[in-house]
Amino acid sequence: MAKVLTSRSENYSQWYNDLVIKADLAENSPVRGCMIIKPYGYAIWEKMQAQLDQMFKDTGHQNAYFPLLIPKSFLSKEADHVEGFAKECAVVTHYRLKNDPNGKGLIVDPDAKLEEELIIRPTSETIIWSTYKNWIQSYRDLPILINQWANVMRWEMRTRLFLRTAEFLWQEGHTAHATKEEALVETKQMVDIYGEFAEQWMGVPVLKGHKSESERFAGALDTYCIEALMQDGKALQAGTSHFLGQNFAKAFDVKFTNKEGKEDYVWASSWGVSTRLMGALVMAHSDDNGLVLPPKLAPIQVVIIPIYRKDEELAKIAEVIDPLVAKLKAKGISVKFDDSDNRKPGWKFAQYELKGVPVRLAIGARDLENGTVELARRDTLTKETVSIEGVEDVIENLMVEIQNSIFQKALDFRAEKTTKVDTYDEFKELLESKTGFFLAHWDGTAETEAKIQAETKATIRCIPFEGDGEEGVCMVTGKPSLQRVVFAKSY
Repeated sequence: MAKVLTSRSENYSQWYNDLVIKADLAENSPVRGCMIIKPYGYAIWEKMQAQLDQMFKDTGHQNAYFPLLIPKSFLSKEADHVEGFAKECAVVTHYRLKNDPNGKGLIVDPDAKLEEELIIRPTSETIIWSTYKNWIQSYRDLPILINQWANVMRWEMRTRLFLRTAEFLWQEGHTAHATKEEALVETKQMVDIYGEFAEQWMGVPVLKGHKSESERFAGALDTYCIEALMQDGKALQAGTSHFLGQNFAKAFDVKFTNKEGKEDYVWASSWGVSTRLMGALVMAHSDDNGLVLPPKLAPIQVVIIPIYRKDEELAKIAEVIDPLVAKLKAKGISVKFDDSDNRKPGWKFAQYELKGVPVRLAIGARDLENGTVELARRDTLTKETVSIEGVEDVIENLMVEIQNSIFQKALDFRAEKTTKVDTYDEFKELLESKTGFFLAHWDGTAETEAKIQAETKATIRCIPFEGDGEEGVCMVTGKPSLQRVVFAKSY
């Protein structure tokens, strides 16, 4: 099989685009900036979705669904919120088409103009808080812990499959609480869940912390985030959790009677991750041969490829492999026995390597005689011949080993690419030559933050929860700083 990917070192951006398309994850749609997620890509997303959904339910959350369309007046009620999203909103103005009397096809019917224009949701805080007003009267109605799996639309100008598209899939949690403390606990709990998922399931190490004030979600008092480092040394914001205070409750007049019989506004959080996680998964682990998938998220964990010339040989191989397939499935391992005759084994090897299948077994006539099978690991590209007897136990252990190995490799890479810097000149030089995460002191002002971004294109990715306690002076202004923050160029 001919090489199908641009080299990462040659053009990282093109390598990523090639890989997403060639590995059958997604493709561009006829609608500018929107994507078609193909079955193999969607199978990975379904695994992500299933695990996250269980983690949400284990912490008391329930799923619901709210409308795609939001009255424009709703979005206008929270000033910071509307300002943050106004430039990305798609607006529905009419509800009917008609035939052009001049024979030029369908046109918008001017007589079908909506009384109030509708926004295709960029996020759902406004429609949900208008609903919560009807659900909440007393402290007995709280907390409300709701999540929805949905699509949203943000009219992005520069798009890239999974990383930034006009329409994308995500989950968005929206919770209501009686006290500030409860809402803060919820906000922290959810960013911790995202961090656990990223590390334990995706094999992607993340930093957790606060966003700077200028990087917060529109309408939030505080935003917590998880930040991952990609192989090109750029950061990717992989998930956010927002403490909304009472902003949306006040905007939509959502009050409750507390235990003392006094009326107060409800406290809120919201949190979400999207199909951007797919981009993170691809960029964090994959190589010039294709995807490298952690076993926990691989749609196919083991592929078995028979090597044969005649149907009789295939039948003998199948006699041995069919029981093995059953044993693997009994252990909860997904397996595919690819006995299709339309491609040669070499082509199949390359194709499953491209698709990131963690373990590949190959078996031919000589293997049958010897009671062996060739076992190849996708993460290390190593091969060995092992006994077919008990190979299901070997593979079961390998699933854990590969999952851990992928995470450790990414963790080591991040450590190598994390640098403490003390001077602005050093920061600017290393930002170009080394790339990665840079731990530097900042004076806490938006002016200095904006200056750094304008001059270097680097942003504050997060203010770590667990700072190093190392006080110092801002690398730009020399003013006091209580802790180092994380800078990087980002997606």
